Amino acid sequence: MKLTNRSVVVSKKELTWSEKLYLPAITQGLGITISHFFKKKATVQYPEVEKPRTEIWRGRHVLKRDEEGRENCTACGLCAVACPAEAITMEAAERMKGEEHLYREEKYAATYEINMLRCIFCGLCEEACPKDAIYLTDRLVSPEYDRQDFIYGKNKLVEKIDDRIDIVPRKK
Repeated sequence: MKLTNRSVVVSKKELTWSEKLYLPAITQGLGITISHFFKKKATVQYPEVEKPRTEIWRGRHVLKRDEEGRENCTACGLCAVACPAEAITMEAAERMKGEEHLYREEKYAATYEINMLRCIFCGLCEEACPKDAIYLTDRLVSPEYDRQDFIYGKNKLVEKIDDRIDIVPRKK
């Protein structure tokens, strides 16, 4: 049973004596290999030399603080909903009685974790946040040896008070 109108012509060409020895193919392959010795190297010696990154490059996440040192995150969960990789998990909690005057909001993120192995650095969490609490900086994610070390909790994400970074939001 024929499905198409096409006909395939198969011809078996006899190899020449030099083609049987594969010498032309070997010399052609060696020529390509030797030509790579004279080309510019593609390898970058990373710790000493860094490749230039664009201005819109997105790196490590930071949970921002306000002018008084309070966390901006109110645990609304919009960043976790917007994340296509489902890398963000959080648990909301309410402030205790008597603490409300110290903080702007009644709710806060008791736990906030980002799995950096799942994160695709798309920036949708940054765009979804109504309080401008999360930003993607130009810093690299630190290399680790254990998978558990790539789950960043509040201890790694919240900006330190003495180590403040002025992060200017990117133009949208």
